[in-house]
Amino acid sequence: MKILIVGAGGVGGYFGAKLMEAGADITFLLREKRHKLISENGLTIENDDGSFTVHPKSVTADQLTPDYDLIMLAPKSYDLRDSLGSLEKAGGKGLFLPFLNGFNHLEFLDEKYGKDRVMGGVAHIAAMITETGAVKRMGDLAGLIAGHRTPAQEATAREFAGLCEKADFKFTYSEDIEQSLWEKWVMLATLAAMTTLCLGSVGEIVATRHGEEMARRTHGEACAIAAANGHPIPEKVKEGQLAMLTREGSPFTASMMRDLVGGLRTEHEHILGDLVEKGAPHNIDCPLLKIAYTHMAVAAGQKQG
Repeated sequence: MKILIVGAGGVGGYFGAKLMEAGADITFLLREKRHKLISENGLTIENDDGSFTVHPKSVTADQLTPDYDLIMLAPKSYDLRDSLGSLEKAGGKGLFLPFLNGFNHLEFLDEKYGKDRVMGGVAHIAAMITETGAVKRMGDLAGLIAGHRTPAQEATAREFAGLCEKADFKFTYSEDIEQSLWEKWVMLATLAAMTTLCLGSVGEIVATRHGEEMARRTHGEACAIAAANGHPIPEKVKEGQLAMLTREGSPFTASMMRDLVGGLRTEHEHILGDLVEKGAPHNIDCPLLKIAYTHMAVAAGQKQG
């Protein structure tokens, strides 16, 4: 299987390097500056317990050929359309495996390429690109969930799963990948809403008088939206999520909060805004999610202004 990974950031860079170590045939599609850097110096992955460097194949958009069986997409949600523009020379052969937050990217890709070409994926990792161009993983979390959405994809999805199972990260094959995406969306939206509104970690929030109650209410709103859209969150999953969202002393924050504090562009439209919109046709009352989205939209407008 020949795999093209679009970008070498926190998700694509980390998991691509780990797959390379396991023997997978990986090529990165990169912008010119990053292509030059990685071609000359390799791709370095930094962990708390050490670092390693791989020397991957990489191409720029003008060098692409239609040779790939699987195209992994791992940009920020707001960069998806630009990323797809760089794939024009990849042709109509490969299946797409997006690792983006939210859910609406699947609907967009289905419309553009057809559902049979669009698998589903969930990435769990906190990582960033350092000033030297390395990918730095923060914390211990590193895992992928992937699966087929139509029978036509299953053989490719299982082959990819086989590669992941040889690699040094946690992998789960989901028989219902759309449910897995909704489960992550509910968790991520709750965490993003609470930590951006409060500008603090889970531990700092629950240490306040009303913090745990507000976290539980926000999570309840997100769960109600998921259920109304045909993806109710199982009780066991809810319990696990709430345990993480209300853990005393936890330093857990959303990347959206870190981006907000750092003055960077955020995925509030795709994580919070799209979730609220999914609830609207079902008249789901979600004031906490709405105020979190409004807060982020105002912040984005102020930054642009």
